[in-house]
Amino acid sequence: MKGLRIALSILLSFALIAALAACGGSKTEKVRIAEVTRSIFYAPQYVAIEKGFFEEEGLEVELTTTWGGDKTMTTLLADGADVALVGSETSIYVYAQGSNDPIINFAQLTQTDGTFLVSREKLDNFTWDDLKGSTFLGQRKGGMPQMAGEFALKKHGIDPQNDLNLIQNVDFANIPSAFASGTGEFVQLFEPQASIFEAEGIGYIVASFGEESGHLPYTTFMAKESYLKENPETAEKFTRALYKAQQWVENNPASETAKVILPYFEDTSVELIETVVDRYKSQGSFATDPILDQEEWDNLQNIMDTAGELPQYVEYDTLVNTTIAEEVMEE
Repeated sequence: MKGLRIALSILLSFALIAALAACGGSKTEKVRIAEVTRSIFYAPQYVAIEKGFFEEEGLEVELTTTWGGDKTMTTLLADGADVALVGSETSIYVYAQGSNDPIINFAQLTQTDGTFLVSREKLDNFTWDDLKGSTFLGQRKGGMPQMAGEFALKKHGIDPQNDLNLIQNVDFANIPSAFASGTGEFVQLFEPQASIFEAEGIGYIVASFGEESGHLPYTTFMAKESYLKENPETAEKFTRALYKAQQWVENNPASETAKVILPYFEDTSVELIETVVDRYKSQGSFATDPILDQEEWDNLQNIMDTAGELPQYVEYDTLVNTTIAEEVMEE
């Protein structure tokens, strides 16, 4: 009888564990994000992680920095990531190559270019004509930073190919060090590098490409169409967490955001991070909601076309899904 009681006890224990797992357990899902670079420009993403907004949705985020649009998209296409944070132009490039599983933009993070024009010399009365005849250290050809940069130059009557010496053969991660070592009179840089150079006297911020190029889907979260169809609840949870973070950044001072995201920029002072966050907020770079609208999509393709990099025009509804973001915002 004693053996029978033990056996029954074990069976009841297993039944109780199974019941608790079925009723009480919210299973944690892992989402692998490949971000194109590490930048204060992506502050809302880091806030979503650090403030526990993803965790609240039952998501475990694995964040990897893949350093460059090509590498980021390759990682996504090879199933090395579930979601990519990269410029929307990459989804157009993939689509134009005839992909059977297109990359869908489902949640926007930034809505302007995030780079700044940095001069080696301090120019108190900068005009865009100062670039004529200069050596300009630009970004990778075909990437959104370079296209937005060229768009701004042409807007001010400068032909990037003929009015200056344009350097585009430096790897993305090495552009700051190339400028610091003496290459170029002007350079196009992301933050915090632009502000770091200014603080160190290496260069001086003279203009914002974000202000010059207008609103566009500069960096968005995207995934394969198949992933979104197979994991609709995960995508919804992900977008809900992002929206919470976007609202948090919008409604809190830059100083608070700086404190939260400091672990991602260990070599940068909290004061400098605050300066950068404030600069991005003041020019409206952080999207305050995850919706990528038609006007932004059209502006993106206009900039790509102006740069001679648009392989084909792609309809808004083909590569943009706002349903998830709209449902989250209506809650």
